[in-house]
Amino acid sequence: MKKLFAMVIVFLLAVLAACDGGDEKEGSDQKDEELTIGVIPSQTEGEMQGAMDKLQEKLSKELDREVKIDTYPDYNGVVEAMNYEKIDMAFFGPLTYVIAHEKSGAEAIITQLVDGEPFYHSYIITHKDNPYESLEDLLKESKEVDFAFGDPNSTSGSLIPSIELKDRNVYTDKDNHEFKTVRFTGSHDATSLAVQNKQVTAGAVDSAIYNQLVEAGTVDGNQLKVIWESDKLFQYPWAVNKGMDEETKKKLQEVFVGIEDEEILDAFGASGFTEASNEDYESIRKAAIKQGVIEE
Repeated sequence: MKKLFAMVIVFLLAVLAACDGGDEKEGSDQKDEELTIGVIPSQTEGEMQGAMDKLQEKLSKELDREVKIDTYPDYNGVVEAMNYEKIDMAFFGPLTYVIAHEKSGAEAIITQLVDGEPFYHSYIITHKDNPYESLEDLLKESKEVDFAFGDPNSTSGSLIPSIELKDRNVYTDKDNHEFKTVRFTGSHDATSLAVQNKQVTAGAVDSAIYNQLVEAGTVDGNQLKVIWESDKLFQYPWAVNKGMDEETKKKLQEVFVGIEDEEILDAFGASGFTEASNEDYESIRKAAIKQGVIEE
């Protein structure tokens, strides 16, 4: 009987040891697993690459795991990457985030600050040589206006200005409008340059990126003027996939909030980063529903 009891104890110890070993291996695998991040093209890809390399190095060091950051060619690409679980985290535009949240449960955890505030605007800009001093002036001659949006999935470059123009009864979509022509340039810098070079009469851009382009000398602010500004929009979020553990999310928030590197901050036109949540983007969600981008 004693011998049988001893054998049972040995068996139970062996099972417990196996379970402990399995847990340790699972934790180790998770730590060793590469964390992948997708970034939307807020500017042209080449201008962001150096900063992305530095951010990748910092995150790898602080998280003590391999981190890989990829810049996607368009907004939709990073949404689909999150949807099909090809990435663990993404830098979205507000509209892109709302779409990703609806599709895959992406969760906003960080946003950027500009001059200490987590807000920006949609601008409509025109060349200084044009006579228009307001959006009202521009729309009086809408039939003579070549208008440019950015990416179709951009909040400030498409969604918000398109709602404003729709409310003013001059725009429904690319094929139904009161303008001479409508085009989508694909990015805020491309729109700004198109206006500066008089390839279009006016265009919609992100205020923070526009100001950054002017400060960097990429566009000449003396050649451009802002004729319309939207209400405040909550800044671009960094969001994680719905399966990410709380410990990793908290660590990511700590790392981003602590970033002071000017090159990294400048790549996003930011003065810093702060925590964010899904509730911060409720107004964008309502705008997306109004425009038929997502269903209620």
